[in-house]
Amino acid sequence: GGPQRRQAEEPVISTAKPILLSATDDRTKANGLYRVSLAGTAEPTKVLMLDKAFGVPTKARDADVYVFTLGRFDEFPNLWVSSGTFTDMKKVSDANPQQAEFNWGRSELIDYVNADGKKLRAILTRPEDFDPSKKYPMMVYIYEQLTNGLHRYVAPAPGGSSINVTRYASNGYIVLQPDIVYDIGYPGQSALKCVVPAVQKVLSMGFVDPQRVGIQGHSWGGYQISYMITQTHIFRAVEAGASVVNMTSAYGGIRWGSGMSRAFQYEKTQSRIGPPLWENPMLYVENSPLFWVQKIRTPYLTMANDEDDAVPWYQGIEFFSAMRHLGKEAYMFVYNGEKHGLRQRDNQKHWTVHMAEYFDYFLKDAPKPEWMEKGVPYLEKGKRDVTPLFKKSTEDR
Repeated sequence: GGPQRRQAEEPVISTAKPILLSATDDRTKANGLYRVSLAGTAEPTKVLMLDKAFGVPTKARDADVYVFTLGRFDEFPNLWVSSGTFTDMKKVSDANPQQAEFNWGRSELIDYVNADGKKLRAILTRPEDFDPSKKYPMMVYIYEQLTNGLHRYVAPAPGGSSINVTRYASNGYIVLQPDIVYDIGYPGQSALKCVVPAVQKVLSMGFVDPQRVGIQGHSWGGYQISYMITQTHIFRAVEAGASVVNMTSAYGGIRWGSGMSRAFQYEKTQSRIGPPLWENPMLYVENSPLFWVQKIRTPYLTMANDEDDAVPWYQGIEFFSAMRHLGKEAYMFVYNGEKHGLRQRDNQKHWTVHMAEYFDYFLKDAPKPEWMEKGVPYLEKGKRDVTPLFKKSTEDR
C-alpha cells in the first residue's frame, strides 16, 4: 500500500465547542454572527446583526480575541477587535481618512414590483450632497442579483469593465442596481420586465430627470441591455460590454478559457433558453438582439476585446456592424490582447475615462468628446488619467 495518512488530533471542525456562523438577513441585508453547538439539536443563537458588511472573524491562537472588518458603502472596512461575546468591539484602524475630503454617496434598499407582479429589491445610491429638490441624471447598473452588495465598499478606481458606483455618485449621479429574476426561455424579456419597472419606481420619486437615464452592464449584463434597447426607448444612452447578441452563432462555439462548448450555458445555465438550438430555433432568434437591431433608437457603446475567452469578440463586431449599417449611433472599443475584462492598468484608465465622457455627454450635457467624432488613435490607448474624475466635497458639482 501507499504511505499511511496521519490522523488529525481532532476533527477539522470540533463538535466539542460552539462555532460561529456568518449570517445575512435576506430582507434587510444586515450582516453578523450566530453561534451554534454541533453537539446538540439547539437552534443557532444570534450574537449580533448590523447594517454593515461584517468580515469573517479570525480568532487569536491563545486568547479569546477576534479580529474582523466592518464597513458600508460609505465606510471603509476597517479592522476591529473584540472578545468572543462581541459586546466590546473596538475599532483599531483608520484606513483612507482622506475619504472625508470627497463627495461620496449613500446606499439604501428600495422595493419595486416587476411586470409580473413579483416583489423585488434594488440598491439606490444617492450623492452625499443629495438635494431632493433637484433633478439628477441616473445610471442603472445590472447583472442578476445585486442587492447582497448593499454594504460593499467601492473604492474609487479605474475598472476593467463596468462603472465605479462611487465615482458616479461622487459626480452627481443617482445609481440604481435592481435585482432581476428570470423565466426559462425568455431571458431578454425577463430583464425588461424587471429593469424598466425599477427605473419607473425611481422616476416616481421625483428627483431623477426621465430624459437623463443611462444603463451599463458587462457580459450577461451587456446582453440584457443589448436586448432591452430593441424593446424600450427609456434609456438616453447605454454601454453594453462583451455582449452576446446573436445566440444562433454563439451557441455552437467554444468558451476558449475553459474549453467547454457554449451550448451548455443556453441549455442549462445563465443564458436560460432551455431546448437545444435545433429543437426551438425561434426561441434563440427571439432572444437575440441582432435580429431586432432595426428597432434601436438609443446611442450604443460597447467594449469587445480581441482575446476575450468567454464571449467571442465577433459578437461585438456583428452588432456594431449592423448598427452602423443602419446608420445608428454606435461606438466600439477593442483593447488588443485583453480578454473578457481589462487587466492592464493603462487600459482600465483609458476605458474608465472614455465611458465617463460618453455618459456625461448624454446625461449631463458635457461637451461632446472628440473621440466620438474621430475615433481613438491606437497610440493614445491608456494615456488618460482618472484623477480629475473624482471631486473633493468642497468643489462645485
